[in-house]
Amino acid sequence: MRQVVLVWFALILTAGATHAGQPLDIVIYGATGEVGSYIVDEALDRGHRVTAVSRRPEQVDLQHDNLTIVKGDLLDKDSVTEIVTGQDVVILSVRGVIGDSGLPESALQFIAAEMLVDVLFRQEDRAPRLIHVGGAGSLEVEPGVLFAEKLPKILLPKNLEVEILGQILALEFYRKVDDVRWTYVTPPKSFTNGPRTGDFRIGGERALEDDRGRTRVSRADFAVALINEAERAQRVRRQFSVAY
Repeated sequence: MRQVVLVWFALILTAGATHAGQPLDIVIYGATGEVGSYIVDEALDRGHRVTAVSRRPEQVDLQHDNLTIVKGDLLDKDSVTEIVTGQDVVILSVRGVIGDSGLPESALQFIAAEMLVDVLFRQEDRAPRLIHVGGAGSLEVEPGVLFAEKLPKILLPKNLEVEILGQILALEFYRKVDDVRWTYVTPPKSFTNGPRTGDFRIGGERALEDDRGRTRVSRADFAVALINEAERAQRVRRQFSVAY
């Protein structure tokens, strides 16, 4: 009897059921990106209702009964407010640099983080949770040393350097936010085009390495870990990492 109870309890924990078994309403910014598209697929496959936000919705080919495609602008507070109101989770998976200042503050990842926190803060208890797809540069590769500090900046395109530093700035910003339910999900150094296996590890602020010293995960499995967090809310106001 005890074994039956334990199995039943384990099934509840792993079923991904949220809101008493009801699907989530999820907004995804960057839904057409290399990572965002996998997140959309994973959420839809689990029965959630997805609002995919794009500046050019006519370019989105995917069709699904639970998918709504809308035009939106992360730089427009009214647009953001209209789209996220009444949702359960907002996922931010964007890249880019605004302007040519060359400063980390011009990274879209940081600008969008500030915008969403401001909008969600104003919604108080009604606000959805925010899940930010972070950057590997924010992970420690040794105590007190970030991966970004080990990169040969002379070889990096300037915009990529700005994005890397902007992701770190976004995380530093989130760590000061205690009135919005945010989570910063960090990929490893390398994304692969491998299959969805559901077999990966969850870490903290330190880069996870496999037995060959590699830090990698497929985009499909990264999406699994992210939607797990969307469903279970186990790491609110925390950074966590995903890797094999």
